[in-house]
Amino acid sequence: MINIRKSADRGHADYGWLMSHHTFSFSGYHDAKHMGFRALRVINEDRVAAGQGFGTHPHKDMEIVSYVLEGALEHKDSMGNGAVLYPGEFQRISAGTGITHSEFNPSSDEPTHFYQIWIVPDRSGHAPSYEQKRFDVSSSAQQLRLVASADGRKGSITIHQDVQIYVSRLAAEKSIEFQLEENRHAWLQVLRGRVKLNGYAMETGDGAAVSSETALNICATMDAEIMLFDLC
Repeated sequence: MINIRKSADRGHADYGWLMSHHTFSFSGYHDAKHMGFRALRVINEDRVAAGQGFGTHPHKDMEIVSYVLEGALEHKDSMGNGAVLYPGEFQRISAGTGITHSEFNPSSDEPTHFYQIWIVPDRSGHAPSYEQKRFDVSSSAQQLRLVASADGRKGSITIHQDVQIYVSRLAAEKSIEFQLEENRHAWLQVLRGRVKLNGYAMETGDGAAVSSETALNICATMDAEIMLFDLC
C-alpha cells in the first residue's frame, strides 16, 4: 500500500522571512488525517531569508534531524554547541530531558533551504546530545547512503529510535531497489527532481507512506535527490 502526499497538499506558512511547507500537522497548521507516520512526527521544508532565523526556543523528548539543500544554517544550543550546517551535512539533536537552541541563516544575501525532521524517540528522558556529520555526495550517487540509524552503523549519525534514514542522488533514468523487511514501513520524500515509486509518479516536495510492501523500486524520471525512511 502506497499513499502519496502531494507537495501542493502540504500545510503552508509564509512569514516573510520564513516560508515553510509542513508534510504533517505543525504549529498553526492542523490536519487530523496528517499527524505523522509511524515515528515520524514532522517533515518541514523551510526557506529562511538571508540574515534571518529562529530565535532561542525549547525542545523536549524529540529527535531532530536537519539537512541543508542550499545555503547554510547556523546552530547554537544550551549544551554549548555552536556550528554551521552546510549542504551534504546532517545534524541530529536529541532534545531528551530538555534543551534550548536557535537556528540562523548567517548569509547576508543568500537564502537557506533545508529540511527539518522530528522523530519521536524510543522513550522519554534521554540525556540531551548533539551530532553533526558530513557525508560524501558521491557515496549517495545511484545508491542509498545510510545517514542515520539507531546504532550509528556505517558511519551514520545515531537516533534514539528504530529508524534508518537513507539519501540518494539519482541521474535521470537510473533506478535503485530497496527491500523492506516484514512488518516494516517506509516514507519516501522527494527533495529534488522527479521519480517513480513502484510506478507511482512523484515530484519535488512529494512524500509517500509505504506499508505492506516488500520491494521498492525508485526510478528517476529526471535528476533527483531523495530521502528514504525505514520505520518500525
